[in-house]
Amino acid sequence: MDQKDATKTYSFTEKAYGNFEGKDITEYTITNPSGMQVSIINYGGTVTKLVAPDKSGNMANVILGYDSLAGYLQKANPYFNALIGRYGNRIAAGKFTLDGQAYTLAGNNNGNSLHGGNKGYDKVVWTAKKLSDSSLQLNYLSKDGEEGYPGNLNIQAVYTLVADNSLKIDYTATTDKATPINLTSHCYFNLSGGADSTILNHELEIAADKYTPVNEVLIPTGQITDVKGGPMDFTYAKQIGKEIAQVPGGYDHNWVLNKKGTSLEKVASLYEPKSGRYMEVLTTEPGLQFYSGNFLDGTLTNTLEGKKYVKHAGLCLETQHFPDSPNQPSFPNTILKPGETYRHTTVYKFSSK
Repeated sequence: MDQKDATKTYSFTEKAYGNFEGKDITEYTITNPSGMQVSIINYGGTVTKLVAPDKSGNMANVILGYDSLAGYLQKANPYFNALIGRYGNRIAAGKFTLDGQAYTLAGNNNGNSLHGGNKGYDKVVWTAKKLSDSSLQLNYLSKDGEEGYPGNLNIQAVYTLVADNSLKIDYTATTDKATPINLTSHCYFNLSGGADSTILNHELEIAADKYTPVNEVLIPTGQITDVKGGPMDFTYAKQIGKEIAQVPGGYDHNWVLNKKGTSLEKVASLYEPKSGRYMEVLTTEPGLQFYSGNFLDGTLTNTLEGKKYVKHAGLCLETQHFPDSPNQPSFPNTILKPGETYRHTTVYKFSSK
């Protein structure tokens, strides 16, 4: 680092981003000393921009999204880059039983409950607080009965842009009544920075020997199946487009990560050969949902660049507990009880090669 670079510091800026339900929406932008940048709004905890360098040092936005709040408020907005809860992914038939009591949720996805219901955490206003020039804290109180879930759930999500070009998300939550919880980030990545209309040439590796097969409405069957040798095998880096045609509908599955316990470990990597951008995913969670943007169909327009978001325009690597766990006793536990603290950390680390 030359003398000039050594003087570079973080910057943290705020700008008005509109209004929702009578509340001001603000966009917070953090820039680290090497020029990587993340912008976040307090509507849905949504990341509106994530700017990372390619192998030549050129900066570009590596997530899908819009240039205004209106885009994110569209009914058709597919959870672009938002914080997801109370339960990320699907719960079968929108029903579960806990401590002998039956609960009914919104059947907002083929009769199943998806990503928290009709108005999940992606569609609420969070309370934002600057922790430092590199960190933004978001808080939300999800009230007892909201979207059918039991318990007042106090949630905190902290976004930190680290000097090593990592975006770190730390989630914590407490409850006053036992409740299922599965928080995640729904960022749609395209590491080409807009140069390639799809992610089919990206190379993905997932440290998982097994995955959870699903039925026709994407609910796990309860089985845990080996990935070896088939289209679900990402134990080595391979092009996403290589075998996607063998997966009905495309990839939208939960991989059972090889990691043991709740330590923060690298679980996946994504590489875009033309730009050289390389992203590593680290998490404390036991599962990873890889979604290949199958439901994007060209009807949504990227207002940042004026391009249509076609099928497979971006991909999601959602760190999580498994889908439908409240109805699958053999899956890792997702019930948070009073007196316990839910903790989950995920890191998206950027470099180039």
